[in-house]
Amino acid sequence: MKVKNQIILALDVEEKNRAYEILDQVTDYLDTIKIGYPLTLAEGPQIIKSIKEDYDVQLIADFKVADIDATNEKIVKTTLNWGADAIIVHGFPGEDSVLACKNAAEELDKEVFLLTEMSNPGADRFLKPVSLDIARMGVELGINNYVAPATKLDRLEKIRNIVGKDAFIISPGVGVQGGKAKDTLEFADAAIIGRSIYNSESPKEVLEEVIHSIKV
Repeated sequence: MKVKNQIILALDVEEKNRAYEILDQVTDYLDTIKIGYPLTLAEGPQIIKSIKEDYDVQLIADFKVADIDATNEKIVKTTLNWGADAIIVHGFPGEDSVLACKNAAEELDKEVFLLTEMSNPGADRFLKPVSLDIARMGVELGINNYVAPATKLDRLEKIRNIVGKDAFIISPGVGVQGGKAKDTLEFADAAIIGRSIYNSESPKEVLEEVIHSIKV
């Protein structure tokens, strides 16, 4: 997956009209959108299809899939059949659950992103102790795409070293959570930005400032 300007918008609003207002302002600058449960539960899974039909974007479903293998397979297939290009899955349920996601996505010629460690402070208690093992498992399973935190650059660097230079890492936590896009992109392939953009009175201006900060 290639990402324009190395920025992914986390579009965690809860109304289609607001989502479209933001997309109208930013899609000249980026081509990859991440949506999760807030927008999908509020508008129904058809919002995935609508965005794909109305905008020329790649769409990553951030559903953090974390169930047994049989259930994971159903979640992944259903989500990707609605039009998502990729889906984010948790690694902690183990290799059988992750493989079910990977295989289901590959059958549809789509992608999975393996979540190694989250960007929030609370993740340090349970995910941090196993996140490097999750990354190693991903390599063993042939996973190409990963999620690792922009708010913890030391962890992001360690995960990059494990998955290798050819893996594709997207990194949440830029903006409100404290991560800096330019610093993040030393180790990640794309920075994920949410509230800084979608809560702004001018999402376009905020995005332009971030793009400028990366280039200087």
